[in-house]
Amino acid sequence: MKAVIFGGSGFLGSYVIDELMSRGWEVVCADKQIPRFTPHVRFISVDITQLDQVQSAIPEDCDVVYNFAGLADINLAKDQPLKVIELNILGNTNILEACRSLPKLQRFVFASSAYAFSEKGSFYGISKLSAEKIIEEYGVQYQLPYTILRYGSLYGERADVHNGVFRLINQALKDRKIIYRGSGEEVREYIHCRDAAKLSVDILSSEFLNQHVVLTGLEKHKYKDLLTMLQEIFNHEIEIEYKHEPYSGHYTVTPYSFRPIIGTKLINNPYIDLGQGLLECITCLHQQLQEEAEGVDGR
Repeated sequence: MKAVIFGGSGFLGSYVIDELMSRGWEVVCADKQIPRFTPHVRFISVDITQLDQVQSAIPEDCDVVYNFAGLADINLAKDQPLKVIELNILGNTNILEACRSLPKLQRFVFASSAYAFSEKGSFYGISKLSAEKIIEEYGVQYQLPYTILRYGSLYGERADVHNGVFRLINQALKDRKIIYRGSGEEVREYIHCRDAAKLSVDILSSEFLNQHVVLTGLEKHKYKDLLTMLQEIFNHEIEIEYKHEPYSGHYTVTPYSFRPIIGTKLINNPYIDLGQGLLECITCLHQQLQEEAEGVDGR
């Protein structure tokens, strides 16, 4: 089996390359950056905003294409709308366009985000939701097989300054102090990238064809609990300071806002989590009320 990983030099993409290769896959890393964590993988330099480069990176007998490329930092996305639209929407569409002519393609896998279901996330969340809708339409128009993965809060050894947990640890190590802008009441479901990578390959089974899948951790953690844990790990030798400032663009407890499409949450066995289940109920009731209103108007 052959797979091309766009953005494979990055945080999550590198873990997925490891997971695929451990299962015997032949993998190509397509990225602008040379892979630092997976130097053993075949590498092709690609700018996803250039359709010809994208097409050249994918062999005709490719079975699966992953897209982890793009701008993933919400804080950067707020100030760079043109860049996030170019990379996360147009770049992804270039990959879709290259994929739709592949005769053997079994799956296109897109790395989305929980922010696609949120009113938070600024241009980043909007770009992910837009990309999801375009993927769905490619599925309708060209029968392109896909799976959309909505990742929660990832962490791991290969993270950089764009990762929240990395930034906390980096502060602790460098300054012996963590300055946190929020109140500490913010809730996240953390998942290690190795776990996320395993699940990102497990979803290639037929049951997740043309599905939206939520990949987050099993347990909810408040930021203050995470910070206390770090403080204990550092033997209480670091100071924690809370700024209690509005954390613009980020959610506090849940990323979920009312949207029309739900996703299956995958941990060990797939199930619908509470937020997604509530959205399903809201969506169903919303549709019923609309139909009733249209019936009244019709009479």
